[in-house]
Amino acid sequence: MTFWRIWFYLLMLIIILILFPLLIISILKESWYPLFFRLSQIWARGIMLGMGFYPSIKREQDLKKGASYMLVSNHTSMLDIMLMLHISKNPFVFVGKAELAKIPLFGFFYKRTCILVDRGNARSRKAVFDQAQKRIQQGLSICIFPEGGVPNDTSLLLDSFKDGAFRLAIDHHLAIVPIVFYDNKRLFPYQFYKGGPGKMRAKVLSFIPTKEMSQDHKRELRDQTRTIILDALQEDHKA
Repeated sequence: MTFWRIWFYLLMLIIILILFPLLIISILKESWYPLFFRLSQIWARGIMLGMGFYPSIKREQDLKKGASYMLVSNHTSMLDIMLMLHISKNPFVFVGKAELAKIPLFGFFYKRTCILVDRGNARSRKAVFDQAQKRIQQGLSICIFPEGGVPNDTSLLLDSFKDGAFRLAIDHHLAIVPIVFYDNKRLFPYQFYKGGPGKMRAKVLSFIPTKEMSQDHKRELRDQTRTIILDALQEDHKA
């Protein structure tokens, strides 16, 4: 198991090194981001295949080509990044923790292509909205894990949601795309000696439109989204 865990991080770096020349080219211009996104999908799928993970995706609704969305899901594992890249056909930008930029090599591309947030810094949170607006105007989608991080309590099925994703979605009239990751915590938890290869099930739930909403509906939208994802997790947990 220790070797399998170490292999995960080695595989991350190996695939980045293989793709390195194209990755460097893809970040030279913001307009080339879709190329970077496609290369990221190759990276993600290569890791999943090399680790023995097999995605199984169900969809209640499909993303429309060229449309921008707000992608949200439960967050339990490093695999959430890879599986989200596998699921979405539309290029999107992650909003993520600034600390991940410290990961060798991965962090080099992460901080140049993702929207980084320091949740303890009000100025950083404001910058997130400015950067997200710019990306949306470029025709990209946004992906946020609204729990704000992986819960410290591993027995917790779903933590409370932060408001940011829903405030952004309402401001820019982005439909919310709720996505449920069923197996990532079991397959690759943050506990080093746990996990193993297997099927990675996910489900894209029906979208929630925001065109008729104002910021007065922000908390209602947040709670509605969380309830939808939690109900799906609880239903699977009982099965």
